[in-house]
Amino acid sequence: MTENPDDILIRLPARLKEARRAKGLSLEAVANLSGVSRSMVSQIERGESSPTISTLWNLTRALQVDFAGLLEEANNTDQIEVLRQAEVPSIDNMGQNCRIRILSPPEEAGGHEVYDIQFDKDGALNSQPHARGAREQLTVLEGSVRITSGSAVSELNQGDTARYAADIAHSISANGPARVFLIVKNA
Repeated sequence: MTENPDDILIRLPARLKEARRAKGLSLEAVANLSGVSRSMVSQIERGESSPTISTLWNLTRALQVDFAGLLEEANNTDQIEVLRQAEVPSIDNMGQNCRIRILSPPEEAGGHEVYDIQFDKDGALNSQPHARGAREQLTVLEGSVRITSGSAVSELNQGDTARYAADIAHSISANGPARVFLIVKNA
């Protein structure tokens, strides 16, 4: 099927802008990373200028997006991304007697992270401070846990939720089997 070149010129500006915003980058940051002037990036995103292949290549590398993917016709609004239980990445060697399932997509690492953590008896997850301003929100799904954030300590039971600073040393521990849902929000 032959595609109308005008379709690509309509899609490209929006896709570049979406990619930049998804990375949380300003026009200035993309310009610095790509070597393309800020005004040119802005003109391309507004559809006022068509980039050369070289310019497009530099922008896609700076945004860490697939060159061909920007040009493909896709309708992401009516798609559901599903990871079956066996496909969800997990970390078994962090903490003591606990298994961490990573529920958030990889591109959100360092920003908004979501975890399902299963503790066995005497399980613990001790964490060093995250980035300044980082916060965690934890909900106990099963059992009970003890949360420590700095010098503050709180006991939580099934159904309880805690919100606490994660830019200081903090920990989650369980005397018996427990399961928690954890959201980490870096500033």
